[in-house]
Amino acid sequence: MAFIVSLLATLVSLLVYFSSKKMVSSHSRSGIQAIAVLIGLISIIVCFSRTLRIISVGNVGVVESFGSVAERPLSPGIHAVNPFSNLEVFSTRLRNVTEDIEVTSQEGLTFNLHVSLQYRLEPQQVVNFYQSIGDDEAEIIRSRFRSTVREITASYPVESVYSSQRQEVSEQLQVRLSEQLEPLGFSVEGAYLREVILPETLQAAIQEKLSAEQESQQMAFTLERERQEAERKRVEARGVADAQAIVAESLTDQALQLRAIEATESLAESDNAKVIIVGGEDGAPLVFQLNSDLAGQSSSQVSSAPN
Repeated sequence: MAFIVSLLATLVSLLVYFSSKKMVSSHSRSGIQAIAVLIGLISIIVCFSRTLRIISVGNVGVVESFGSVAERPLSPGIHAVNPFSNLEVFSTRLRNVTEDIEVTSQEGLTFNLHVSLQYRLEPQQVVNFYQSIGDDEAEIIRSRFRSTVREITASYPVESVYSSQRQEVSEQLQVRLSEQLEPLGFSVEGAYLREVILPETLQAAIQEKLSAEQESQQMAFTLERERQEAERKRVEARGVADAQAIVAESLTDQALQLRAIEATESLAESDNAKVIIVGGEDGAPLVFQLNSDLAGQSSSQVSSAPN
């Protein structure tokens, strides 16, 4: 429509410019011609702007001409387009949608979730998206996002959503949204459960229960550690007792006598050894080692003794 208006304005400006030559007053003729030229230039610029279209980076264009849609989207850059065509531009950049949604848990408890969705429109699917949905992208995304969040949280207890299964809820949300949005031409990059907002009384009850469970787990851990320590000490004591029993069994009379004989032989082989050996009651020799001073004194006394 704008192209037709600008084209008509150009024709009118040309008509005014040439018809103004028939006017008598040269001063009036110059002013009218200047206005006609200005209008004509503006109209020509508008015509060219409708013919040469620029698609910026991160966008693609869909051309619709007389009720039919071009099969291939326009990539970023400058394109010559039929001026009578309609050009729809779609963003293919990563988008982030955040929602505060009131949901219901498996027990029927109502609470709020702060969730976000990151997605992008696939360039190859833009034409199909435009033909099936049009340009109402935001409403489609938000409506399906909200319904999916409510559907998933309804299958989980509120305590699990608040604590232990929070990551699982986010993963389920991303899987379900991918199944719904990918056939429409969207790629889901991530779905995140940012915050779980509970009523104060419900949050206090859950916190108290979680604290009790943590204390119980800590007590169980302590008892298990003590049990393992007691078991370790029993095993250690059993090993010491077994070792002592083995040593006691090996210390027979014959073994002790053999050790005494070995010690006597070792002393006898030493050049500096000065010993007194007497017989023991059990048949084993008793060995007494003398130091050098005592040995010398004993020798002198023996030599000075009267014959």
